[in-house]
Amino acid sequence: MIRLENISKQNGSQILFIEASAALQKGEKVGLVGPNGAGKTTLFRMMTGQEQPDEGLVGIDRGVTIGYFSQDVGEMSGRSAVSEVMDGAGPVSAVAAELAELEAAMGDPDRLDEIEQLVERYGEVQGRFEELDGYALEGRAREVLAGLSFSQEMMDGDVGALSGGWKMRVALGRILLMRPDAMLLDEPSNHLDLESLIWLEQFLKGYEGALLMTSHDREFMNRIVSKVVEIDGGGLTTYSGNYEFYEQQRAQNEKQQQAQFERQQAMLAKEIKFIERFKARASHAAQVQSRVKKLDKIEKVEPPKRRQTVLFEFQPAPRSGDDVVSLKNVHKSYGSKNIYEGLNFAVSRKERWCVMGVNGAGKSTLLKLVTGFAQPDEGTIAVGGSVKMGYFAQHAMDLLDGDRTIFQSLEDSFPQANQGSLRSLAGAFGFSGDDVEKKCRFLSGGEKARLVMAKMLYDPPNFLVLDEPTNHLDMATKEMLITALSQYEGTMLFVSHDRHFLAALSNRVLELTPEGIHNYGGGYTEYVARTGQEAPGLHS
Repeated sequence: MIRLENISKQNGSQILFIEASAALQKGEKVGLVGPNGAGKTTLFRMMTGQEQPDEGLVGIDRGVTIGYFSQDVGEMSGRSAVSEVMDGAGPVSAVAAELAELEAAMGDPDRLDEIEQLVERYGEVQGRFEELDGYALEGRAREVLAGLSFSQEMMDGDVGALSGGWKMRVALGRILLMRPDAMLLDEPSNHLDLESLIWLEQFLKGYEGALLMTSHDREFMNRIVSKVVEIDGGGLTTYSGNYEFYEQQRAQNEKQQQAQFERQQAMLAKEIKFIERFKARASHAAQVQSRVKKLDKIEKVEPPKRRQTVLFEFQPAPRSGDDVVSLKNVHKSYGSKNIYEGLNFAVSRKERWCVMGVNGAGKSTLLKLVTGFAQPDEGTIAVGGSVKMGYFAQHAMDLLDGDRTIFQSLEDSFPQANQGSLRSLAGAFGFSGDDVEKKCRFLSGGEKARLVMAKMLYDPPNFLVLDEPTNHLDMATKEMLITALSQYEGTMLFVSHDRHFLAALSNRVLELTPEGIHNYGGGYTEYVARTGQEAPGLHS
């Protein structure tokens, strides 16, 4: 359906693709992977015709409709979320608009002389509308928005009043409702809570068109794709299988390439030694010449490209008392909405609680109460002795000083630390080389999140409170974070929609439901096994 044939592309001085080829066939579900800045978004833009390759060809079969979801959603306001989503449904939305115009024209006394033509045209357009299943469209649009966790109120309200994250969901809803022949989804799992994520997973599994997507959520990627295209060093390599299979295959290929490289290096060293030894002897001249020619013809094996992942040894956290925090009979409301009525909850040393609950259940509110960023209306919250708390929330990123560089920001926080250890800290969180000279005001959401996390873990607290710590993080940084936190000796309370993160790090689950609060000993994996669902509010 869509073919990339020997494409080359350069952005400024950066070469993204060199004679790269790949294809998206009918009905395939493909994951697009590669390090940040490798050119994933550029590839999508070339497929949609927004950018052209410098050389090579992007071929699209005739009549193929393409829906492209990107992180850049543009302006939206003045219409309801439902209308905005229906507007993306392709030809049917244009037909609906014509129907509305014809209805208005037929009711216009000034156009009575045209009534026959209008009625005839109305009949034709109505037939086309029915053919396109137009009457079911609004129902389907509401179904998609409900799947993405919109309330009825939000569906009918002005889309302009929604936050950036919710506008993203509206933009995603448009593409899903459109059901094009090929969907290109750039990070659709960002900004989604766990329920929406699982709903989207089911939707995409049932979608019959071709799909090409990027995602930093390995679990999501793993369950949907059956083929992976990797961008690396200007080339496109295709692996058949899911994400996990791709990782194993890639590691195996690297191992084989390393072994080949080492064998060839040993052979070359032996040949060079012979040439050096005998080049001055006339008796060996013919042999030396033939070996020199042989070496010239040998195709050199390259060593495998090493993915840069820097592991950072974090300091051990100081020990806290056994009672870390306790909430007794806590009441909390916002306006007329009661979040908690008489909540009792305690966290003990070394427990790692993940907090689960549908949107609006009070997950972030609980974290704010525990950290003192919100006060209870009634009840008490007591933090235990020698507890040193670290709180990661989205607002922490707004506190960075925009005029300081990444490195200066780390130095401000740790004036006693030596430069080498701060550089390796920066490297572990994905800031290598000159990246550390970037000013904070120019950082993306993901870069800010990584910087705040680096500051928090350099001198680790013994009680970590994390609200969606993996938002914006790419897979490599997420893996590094999971590795670091699995060796962390302190206590954790966190909210996350990343199932890999939940399964790897939790040993307790607190589930907030309208019927009440449930505790589960054992982590997220045990919670799924016991409840038969991956998130509250979902029943399999």
